[in-house]
Amino acid sequence: MRTLLSLPLSILLLVANFINHASAIVIDVNNKDSITHAAWVFAHGLMTYYNGNQTGQTPGKFVSPYYWWEAGAAWGSLIDYWFYTGDDTYNEQVKSSLLFQVGTDNNYMPANESTSEGNDDQAFWGFTVMAAAERNFSNPDTNQPQWLALAQAVFNTMASRWDMSTCNGGLRWQIFQFNNGYDYKNTISNAGLFMMAARLARYTDNSSYVDWAETTWNWTESVGFLDTESYYFYDGAHTEVNCAKWNITKYQWTYNAGIFMAGSAYLYNYTGSSLWAQRTQSILDSITIFFDSDTGIMYEVACEKSKTCDIDEKAFKAILARFMGLTAVLAPFTYNTIYEHLVQTVPGIAQSCVGGLDDVTCGTTWLEVGWDNTWGLGQQMSALEVVQNLLVQDVPAPYTAATGGSSPGITNVTGGGNVKVLTTGDRAGAGILTSIALLMMLGSSWWIAL
Repeated sequence: MRTLLSLPLSILLLVANFINHASAIVIDVNNKDSITHAAWVFAHGLMTYYNGNQTGQTPGKFVSPYYWWEAGAAWGSLIDYWFYTGDDTYNEQVKSSLLFQVGTDNNYMPANESTSEGNDDQAFWGFTVMAAAERNFSNPDTNQPQWLALAQAVFNTMASRWDMSTCNGGLRWQIFQFNNGYDYKNTISNAGLFMMAARLARYTDNSSYVDWAETTWNWTESVGFLDTESYYFYDGAHTEVNCAKWNITKYQWTYNAGIFMAGSAYLYNYTGSSLWAQRTQSILDSITIFFDSDTGIMYEVACEKSKTCDIDEKAFKAILARFMGLTAVLAPFTYNTIYEHLVQTVPGIAQSCVGGLDDVTCGTTWLEVGWDNTWGLGQQMSALEVVQNLLVQDVPAPYTAATGGSSPGITNVTGGGNVKVLTTGDRAGAGILTSIALLMMLGSSWWIAL
């Protein structure tokens, strides 16, 4: 393992400056107790945005203005927090939240989210229950849906929406036609399908999931959302122009790169393929764009320096950090580079998380000296993920069904990785369901108006 003493002098001076800063939280990257304490502080700060356990509130959801996807991501952060630190303070809240939000079909499509849920939103809840299976998080009672089965149901419903009507395949951003963004195919939705396929392949030893991962990767590359010269991932394009390359929105987001990198690492770990090793390394090389050239501190290149990051975008660094940690474990040849990226980012976090009434509230940017007077769930989650992923080598790699994973999966439903492309009849049925959902929404609006 690399130590602080092996880093360049400039980084040592930067760390020393921030550790000695009177109001900064102390994070000694060479001391597990110090790292664990910092993670505890950030996890506590994250949970200050949660009120779902209060009377009249919705279990599993965080306070406005945070969207449903970010709640799913936050519970995933806390599963890893428990696994890395051993602190089970939030485990019951995590478990009850994940089970409350499953929806009537146990696939994380709850009716109360139908007016805004996209493929990417569903995927983040899928990531979290997949992590619950891989971490041997406390299994639900036998009369409740199980973590692996929930992850498989998410994958199955996402894969069933693979859309050949435009762009020669791919997932749309939104699930329902009445939602803004239905006419857009984006990288994050397809990254979600890719990641779920990769993780399920490794956990279940079912190679048909690999086929889906390869299909998703190849489509992302063919449509131009992945630039194979730079290994940059772009945001997406519109369906009305058939995802023409001139229409691609060339914003780069940390979470797209992080998800595809870790998905590739899962596939390398499962298959041993040099191709997936090469892809993992190429993405790792490309993410240097998200680390400041002077300090090495992580930042959101598309919006952070211009101070234009929205609520969602302030959480994206958390996803990159989480999947950097998984990549380092699953593809050990990446560990040194990833560890250095995380260590170089820690001083920025230490000097940023000094705000609020508690003096440990985190800001959006870690590049400026001092707190930037912003706060939120995404900021706390991002700091937590960077710090706790310094501990990845202190815990076992994600379990599989063959190495100790205890979560049962779907055994009585046709699916697994063998999900077919939708037929015309399937699409007609999906259209009917969409229409019903729209009528229900309009009916509710009429009743409120009366």
